[in-house]
Amino acid sequence: METEGVYAPETVDEASAAYEDAGPAAQVVVRETVKAMAFDREEYRERVTSDVVETARDALFASLLEVSVGTRAEFDEWCEEHSEYEVHETGSENVDSVVWHAAPFSETAVAATYQNERDAAVGTLRRQAFGRIYRPVFEE
Repeated sequence: METEGVYAPETVDEASAAYEDAGPAAQVVVRETVKAMAFDREEYRERVTSDVVETARDALFASLLEVSVGTRAEFDEWCEEHSEYEVHETGSENVDSVVWHAAPFSETAVAATYQNERDAAVGTLRRQAFGRIYRPVFEE
């Protein structure tokens, strides 16, 4: 089993702090991207809204979530050891590999199975984790 990523918040406060910390970085990413696209000032004001920056922050936070990547057997073992977690799994249980993210503060985990496309599964899982676990907390 391998682990990759940066954010593994244990509490709502830790998750909220990491999400807030991603805000300034998202603004820089948007600004530099817009600069590379050669937007003039008027186009920048029209197109770069607070929703654009918020979307960048959501994507940045999600892309940095810590995930575990392992075999079906490793995931099943993790589930047995964390039976108090509600697990939301997508994909087929008949494939060899699983990626998952667990949020201790909500006792919730999301998982996605994959056969060959590890990077795609990791990206999809991180977006699912953000939508299912973190977005509702941040919107409170």
